[in-house]
Amino acid sequence: MDALDRVVKPKTKRAKRFLEKREPKLSENVKNAMLIKGGNANLLVTQVLRDVYALKKPYGVLYKKKNITRPFEDQTSLEFFSKKSDCSLFMFGSHNKKRPNNLVIGRMYDYHVLDMIELGIEKFVSLKDIKNSKCPEGTKPMLIFAGDDFDVTEDYRRLKNLLIDFFRGPTVSNIRLAGLEYVLHFTALNGKIYFRSYKLLLKKSGCKTPRIELEEMGPSLDLVLRRTHLASDDLYKLSMKMPKALKPKKKKNVSLDTFGTTYGRIHMQKQDLSKLQTRKMKGLKKRPAERITEDQEKKSKRIKKN
Repeated sequence: MDALDRVVKPKTKRAKRFLEKREPKLSENVKNAMLIKGGNANLLVTQVLRDVYALKKPYGVLYKKKNITRPFEDQTSLEFFSKKSDCSLFMFGSHNKKRPNNLVIGRMYDYHVLDMIELGIEKFVSLKDIKNSKCPEGTKPMLIFAGDDFDVTEDYRRLKNLLIDFFRGPTVSNIRLAGLEYVLHFTALNGKIYFRSYKLLLKKSGCKTPRIELEEMGPSLDLVLRRTHLASDDLYKLSMKMPKALKPKKKKNVSLDTFGTTYGRIHMQKQDLSKLQTRKMKGLKKRPAERITEDQEKKSKRIKKN
């Protein structure tokens, strides 16, 4: 029996909608994240997962029960949770003597682990410890990365790409100024990653452009890089492949610069500028002496030819 014959058709409308969401699409859905608590997670790791879930809402699933698994040794449980919740991003929190206050952040491709990076928590300040107003649920953040390591080291470069994938939220076509409400700032310095969250305050400045102030709202994390499980270059390129229907068609003789300015190239035949008709002005008229010298030069050329 072929694989097509073994496909079971949905019996209810709910099952049909569920399968339609999982079908391949040209423009993929918003990536959801699952936040999983390990079997030996302490209070600090649990609170970190809760705070990250508060930033990810409504594009996240928080599992409150403890799950005894080790992502770097056994990935089958992560694949099971990914298929069950239809999430392509995950964060796993655990704690033990060898790796205290441990976080594993990663992403899936075709329900298999693509990238996975382990981070250690050295310092943590929770959302509830900072007594400031918070942003509403579902707000799209602005992401800022500081530090040369994010562009030089391969592990940090993948970590930057992973963090962008994890926190960027839905893709939007238009942005309004009042919608820019909070910033996630990541700094790589001296082998550590500093994660800070700020609320954006628009103050009166006396002109059209408002004055901007940043107010820390939490959470705040000091992280250190531990183990990594990175996809091969071929698999990574395959996961980033764009469908042909979404690729922009190349236009002849049209180019774009780094700032998005469009330039066009026009092909013309070689012109004789001496025959070009220009605007007649008194200041450009030739003097009688210049005309006499030109006539003499023409006569001398004719005599030489003869």
